[in-house]
Amino acid sequence: MSTSRNVAAVGCLAAAALAAPASFAQDPGWYVGGSIGRSAATIDDGRITSGLAAEGLATTSISDRDRDTGYKLFGGYQLNRNFAVEAGWFDLGKMGFTATTSPPGTLDGEGRFDGVNLDLVGTLPVTDRFALLGRLGVANVRTRGTFSTSGAVLLPYSGSNPSARHTDLKFGGGVAWRLTQAWELRAEAERFHVDDSVGNRGHIDLFSVSVVYRFGGSTPVARVQSAPAYVAAAAAPAPAPQPAPVSAAPIPAPGPASPSVTVHFSADALFDFDRSTLKPDGIRQIEVLANDLRNVQYDQIRVIGYTDRLGGAAYNERLSRRRADAVTAYLVRTGLPADRIASSGAGESDPVTSPGLCRGNTATPALVACLQPDRRVDVQVDGMRKGAP
Repeated sequence: MSTSRNVAAVGCLAAAALAAPASFAQDPGWYVGGSIGRSAATIDDGRITSGLAAEGLATTSISDRDRDTGYKLFGGYQLNRNFAVEAGWFDLGKMGFTATTSPPGTLDGEGRFDGVNLDLVGTLPVTDRFALLGRLGVANVRTRGTFSTSGAVLLPYSGSNPSARHTDLKFGGGVAWRLTQAWELRAEAERFHVDDSVGNRGHIDLFSVSVVYRFGGSTPVARVQSAPAYVAAAAAPAPAPQPAPVSAAPIPAPGPASPSVTVHFSADALFDFDRSTLKPDGIRQIEVLANDLRNVQYDQIRVIGYTDRLGGAAYNERLSRRRADAVTAYLVRTGLPADRIASSGAGESDPVTSPGLCRGNTATPALVACLQPDRRVDVQVDGMRKGAP
């Protein structure tokens, strides 16, 4: 059996996803899933007709059964935020045909296709929750054929129940939607190269929908310790030699020689891991800051987002900008003037952790925890003062 369906677009999608440097908010760890969909092949009617002609028979009609329901069960390990290794079992269903001849006779054939596969899966994120998928791997396909004849037709094959195994490349692509930290929904198209049990070589395509469960996904890895509320620090100390008095207020009121104050928020306190939507606790912390700012005067507020170095630089820059925008939007919502607030994302460009302190490039729980200080949102308040200068 072979297929004439053109899935070149799927191959391009696979190559793009496997080459992508960004991530889809995936933490290293195990996952399992299941798929159901539609499998499709093209029956080699020309070869069937030629085989019957060799017996002196004319083919009057061929009825193809070239569609069926396909299934997959799979498990995988997320190596990092860009790639996973996935192994599974698949059943592509049954495909068959019935040929009628003159002089009167029939040839019936049916093949069942199943096997195991090992794939490398890559992701190309589009948003925090939506991504393109690509996969490239190998599949060991088992084909079990059943053939029967009637009337003037003789069996053109060596046996009525041949079987065969063949290992070849497979590839595919699709989309994924992250429902929660633990659950994911996929829609994919995959092509399997197969040799059937009587020597025909071709393809079977599977179009499926999958549900994926990630172990440990219900608790984000990055939330391994309680992040503090914000910490306010003066960017420039007052020139007076005596120590500054201890104040109960979270934001100090600097004098004329201390025109800027920076408030440091831990990103883990404001957002879920790799997300840009403020959590309820994060909203409360932003409201505290907004209340403090109402008691002082200022010229400008700058909100700057930062990430750690895990993941792609472009993706991290976008995530840091979205987080800064989320904080800015909520400050404006509390009543602060939007024309005095500027928002920007610095990505991984200004880490707080010392070089060599957090070693490694794989997002293990220990490394994610070590890099926690780098994930932050800074609010810089310029010209803060009480009363006129």
